[in-house]
Amino acid sequence: MGIVKTLLKTSIVGVGATSKHYVKLNPNNNPITHDLCIRRVPLSKIKPQLCENPDALTRAFCAGVWSGNGYRIQRHLPQRKYHGPFTAHQLWTPEELGGSQYDVGTQITDHFEVLEKTPETICVRAGDSPLKKDVRPSDGPFEMSARVKGDVVEFGLKSVFFQGLGKAEGKQMPPWRACIGCIPKF
Repeated sequence: MGIVKTLLKTSIVGVGATSKHYVKLNPNNNPITHDLCIRRVPLSKIKPQLCENPDALTRAFCAGVWSGNGYRIQRHLPQRKYHGPFTAHQLWTPEELGGSQYDVGTQITDHFEVLEKTPETICVRAGDSPLKKDVRPSDGPFEMSARVKGDVVEFGLKSVFFQGLGKAEGKQMPPWRACIGCIPKF
């Protein structure tokens, strides 16, 4: 079994690829809730062809996050309410989510849109429908990563959430509330 670490932070330090999106989506520099979950898996448990190709490894991890059982209910409930003519181009089924390349602009279950894709990361925007392009009341980038580090693959989920519209009064949401349900099962 790998090691899972959960870190709750209250600063933007270390958000990596999400930084440029953070500045655009949080123009008032409102307080954030930042979450990072990491799991390390031995290379011996990963298909060799994925370990040799960072793009394929990251895509496979992202596809597993969205098409797997962990996202089943979150995929099903919005589909009943929001799947229709305006969202028909989005990914909804496990087959669509499992087969996607997750290129920039890909929209997922009327709740996420791919903002950035590198060989080791895929960053999506969360917080509302991807049909709403402007700053939102609740917003934030969510990054999935897969990196080969020595004899392990390090899988990461990183989120930064904040109030996008207006100037926030008070602190960010309490860490205990932000963390509920944040630790995925692999």
